[in-house]
Amino acid sequence: MFRGGYDSVHNSTIDIMQPHEQWNNCTNSLAFPGVNNNSVPNSKPINDNQCMINNLERNQEHPRWMEHVTRQLVNEDPPETDTTLVYENNNVPAISGEVRPRKCARRSPNESPGQQQLQWSTTTSAEVGDDQTIDHTKGSINAREVDIEQSSLDLMTMLLECAVAISVDNIDEAHRMLLELTQMATPYGPSCAERVVAYFAKAMASRVVNSWLGICSPLINHKSIHGSFQVFNNISPFIKFAHFTSNQSILEAFHRRDKVHIVDLDIMQGLQWPALFHILATRMEGPPHVRMTGLGTTSMELLIETGKNLSNFAKRLGMSFEFHPIPRKFGDIDVSALQIRRGEAIAVHWLQHSLYDATGPDWKTMRNLQELSPRVITLVEQEIALGGSFLDRFVGSLHYYSTIFDSLGAYLQSEDSSRHIVEHALLHREINNILAIGGPARSGEDKFRHWRSELLKNGFMQVPVSTNCMAQAQLILNMFPPSHGYSLVQGDGTLRLGWKDTSLHSVSAWTSPASR
Repeated sequence: MFRGGYDSVHNSTIDIMQPHEQWNNCTNSLAFPGVNNNSVPNSKPINDNQCMINNLERNQEHPRWMEHVTRQLVNEDPPETDTTLVYENNNVPAISGEVRPRKCARRSPNESPGQQQLQWSTTTSAEVGDDQTIDHTKGSINAREVDIEQSSLDLMTMLLECAVAISVDNIDEAHRMLLELTQMATPYGPSCAERVVAYFAKAMASRVVNSWLGICSPLINHKSIHGSFQVFNNISPFIKFAHFTSNQSILEAFHRRDKVHIVDLDIMQGLQWPALFHILATRMEGPPHVRMTGLGTTSMELLIETGKNLSNFAKRLGMSFEFHPIPRKFGDIDVSALQIRRGEAIAVHWLQHSLYDATGPDWKTMRNLQELSPRVITLVEQEIALGGSFLDRFVGSLHYYSTIFDSLGAYLQSEDSSRHIVEHALLHREINNILAIGGPARSGEDKFRHWRSELLKNGFMQVPVSTNCMAQAQLILNMFPPSHGYSLVQGDGTLRLGWKDTSLHSVSAWTSPASR
């Protein structure tokens, strides 16, 4: 055991690592199948507010409805009495105690936004020349876009008013507005805003019902979640970004170690590990003996199935491998359950999400991490604060998930089946857990807002991301056309992937001063 040191690349002595020192240069990097990794130049660190991908086309800005509403939410404090909202300049909602906002006009399920303008265009074009027909068609499209945007803003304003009512326990008023929202917004709508409102309204309705009947925690269908996770991995770079950048940090931490132990706090199907196994099996110094502990709230049967798949893959690579399933939360076990062996280099991987509580109480999770003293912790965080009051969580989650919905809607049609699977099975579940299930008033526990700051306060040291990690992240983004608007930023030793300069996911690496 040593204090914060890492094996030297050039000799077997132990060098003392200074705080924030990067792992010794590791020439290996994870490779993508079918991609010429040598063609990717070393990426240079950039400032936190600077986007790494300079050639991204900023043709699309954030929807105005999201900017208006979230700006107003951030600027306003939660009211202490019953309040309603009025419009300022007909577009920005503001808190007031006198006037109620105008409601969205109800439409039938078969009527699309802007339908009257489209009908006007068709009628008029029959009576004019071809040039005028084109002009009227363009005008009709523009009018439809304006109508959709105004309708989206109206829906978001009512959603905001409903959130304010819930925050002051005006349940009857919130219930009335939720009935209207569920009639006017559908998760199959043409605009991202309407889909967001539909899912948020469902989550807030669940919260209102829970307020009447008591807490209702929905059953977890892990197979459905795992399948939806795979779909999300196929249509978006966020999961790949988390997997490959974390793997690169683990690879560098395992340099010249012949016995390694990976502890995955929520392994699911173990999608990210075959890529790491492949590069470990081809190391110049030879493959290490790999032990893996897979934790999760799923059944032992599913964990064993994941272990068999990983074991078969490791066997094909000729790599010594052991898998130890634990169908429990990390915060609910003793570290002794991990069966740590002398001389093992330990890596802990934690891909955070809001689908369910994967680790248990935060303070117990932190205590176990301190006792385990891993050589590296790879932490993948959603850039959203989960602590605080209901209105705080509403503000943060509205901006966060509106951005994700916008990124999916930018290149997937509204009727795309993969998009609907991700929105319904993953994003909707996360929104519901944050608004309807989460919060200290319901769980009896206040969650950490950001784990990075908590790790720092508890003695862990951050290891800056390497240039190879940057290269891996850049390779992932190269799989998606630049015009899609994804942004990659490095700052404070952390890599952040976002959409149009709004950070959504971050990856950071940490080490314990007493690491093995």
